[in-house]
Amino acid sequence: MTQENHHQSAHDHHDQHDHGGHHAHMLQDFKRRFWVSIILTVPVLLLSKMIQEWIGMEWTFPGDKYILFGLSTAIYFYGGWPFLKGLKEELEEGKPAMMTLIALAITVAYGYSSAVVFGLDGKGFFWELATLIDLMLIGHWIEMKSVMNASGALDELAKLMPSTAHKFKEDGDTEEVKIADLQQGDEVLIKPGEKVPADGVVVDGSSYVNESMLTGESKPVKKGKGDELVGGAINEQGSLRIAVKKVGEEAYLSRVIDMVKSAQDTKSKTQNLANKAAGWLFYISIGAGAITMGVWLVLGKEFDFALERMVTVMIIACPHALGLAIPLVTAISTSVAAKNGLLIRNRTAFEQSGKVTMVIFDKTGTLTAGDFGVKECKSIHEGYSDEEILRYTASIEHHSEHPIANGIMKKVNEEELDYPSAKDYENITGEGVKAKVEGKKVMVVSPGYLKKQGIEVSEDIKEEGVETLVFLVVENKAVGYVKLADSVRKSSQKAVSTLQNDGVKVIMATGDNESAAKAVSDELGLDGYHAEVLPEDKQSIVQSAQKKGEVVLMTGDGVNDAPALAAAAIGVAIGSGTDVAAETADIVLVNSDPMDLSAMIRFGEATYQKMRQNLFWATAYNAIALPLATGFVPKLVISPALGAVLMSLSTIVVAINAQLLRKKLHKD
Repeated sequence: MTQENHHQSAHDHHDQHDHGGHHAHMLQDFKRRFWVSIILTVPVLLLSKMIQEWIGMEWTFPGDKYILFGLSTAIYFYGGWPFLKGLKEELEEGKPAMMTLIALAITVAYGYSSAVVFGLDGKGFFWELATLIDLMLIGHWIEMKSVMNASGALDELAKLMPSTAHKFKEDGDTEEVKIADLQQGDEVLIKPGEKVPADGVVVDGSSYVNESMLTGESKPVKKGKGDELVGGAINEQGSLRIAVKKVGEEAYLSRVIDMVKSAQDTKSKTQNLANKAAGWLFYISIGAGAITMGVWLVLGKEFDFALERMVTVMIIACPHALGLAIPLVTAISTSVAAKNGLLIRNRTAFEQSGKVTMVIFDKTGTLTAGDFGVKECKSIHEGYSDEEILRYTASIEHHSEHPIANGIMKKVNEEELDYPSAKDYENITGEGVKAKVEGKKVMVVSPGYLKKQGIEVSEDIKEEGVETLVFLVVENKAVGYVKLADSVRKSSQKAVSTLQNDGVKVIMATGDNESAAKAVSDELGLDGYHAEVLPEDKQSIVQSAQKKGEVVLMTGDGVNDAPALAAAAIGVAIGSGTDVAAETADIVLVNSDPMDLSAMIRFGEATYQKMRQNLFWATAYNAIALPLATGFVPKLVISPALGAVLMSLSTIVVAINAQLLRKKLHKD
């Protein structure tokens, strides 16, 4: 896929989902509409007859009802616009939810109250209209401020590709061209440190290529003539000449983008708790209103009376406290979670965290440190200590830029060891390196080289699933070895056992080889693992588990994890990983600590419980007020003043209950 194609794809996705800039604009829009509406609400309350009766004063003047109508009209259309727009979108999708419920209530209140101003016998509900819009606007503002929706994954994917490439001309020279201009069959030069501009095949040269952010393989891979390269990988050492093989929709990153987009589109249709509750209340409002009006008309009451009862019922069915019930809990939980290293980006997914039955970990950079380092350094000759094996190995390897050499030198620097200088340094192609150290012929070589040369070592010394084993040979005698591997994080064992004790299955899915995957799985006691998997494999592993009824939490840190992160019920990115993983995930572990997962699940359970409590308190007022509002209960017809008191009480209870979550989360 070309750079322009990438950005176009990202742009198309931008139109369908809240991206960073759009999210910020929406936040400001809600804030502006709230402040304008609250200012207009003050005179609306003062001019409302019911409020005047409630506070024991009367303030009238000619034309006051028309001013009240004008102010309320401004609040309805300006403050209520996001809800009216949302009603259209929800009904088009066939999923009435929060926006539909709010829009129904404010439209009924506005329509009926306007009719009263222009002659209908009854009492207006402009004060209900204004306060309902105010509370719903501030609730949405709080929520949008506290939760950042998953958004920029496709933009981040596009950034992985370089913008230009060095294309070979017919005369053998190179020219810099845009990635968009590359065609299948073109040959390009990739210099050390540059990104591979497109999927292709090596025509000339050899190098080590870092594909970790794309494939999950922690160790840089050696590439030579005939080997395939993936666009976006980083060329670490020598220059490579490649023939472009795949462009456009066939390219690796393009396929990843399509998978992420498809998964996010599916996931975005999931409704959160508040929307489910609002959906039910919408149907209750319509049904209760129609029944109320029908019953009173059948009983012979005037149309005006029946209409007023119906309107009262339908307005009460949308509780004011509902606007704050969930946003306040969300704001508190995201704030406390952030202080504990958890960035919640998708509330709907976070609500599911208490229901998780399976956690699928990526290996490299998640369960492991993602850092190729020394696991064991051992002498197999009585004339050398373990430390001397490491020192002699370092004396040769410090000349090299090979990943093995980097891992060994990192260990030497950590141990602060001195090592002798080496002379006559020379590569043994594909097998190791040799030099003279303190007058001795010294080599650092692969097990394959020992076998070829007939140098014997104990059969007990095996790779055992680690990624690399090298031997130190002095004067043609193997005197020691160094094992290198991507080390398991210290907190991984505790994280796995904690999850398993809570009844959660723990699986690993990695792009790494079978032996490396098995070694990590055995060390941590996992419930299962999948090795050598491609991005589409990880996504299908998640989807397969979900079809079996599992609520899947997927963790990862690389581009190859993005489709699976998007597909899982909860996608959790490791903070030390790529921007793509973080942008695709629902939650980011800032400290890259797997133990934070158990904290996240605990937070999720507490938050979900508090949301349910608040929905109960928000609707408890309605459960009492709604039957009384119908007028069917003799001598217990609810007055507007009592309705306002109950409404205020339920809003206060919801706010206090939300604050108790902060105490609970801190205690836990």
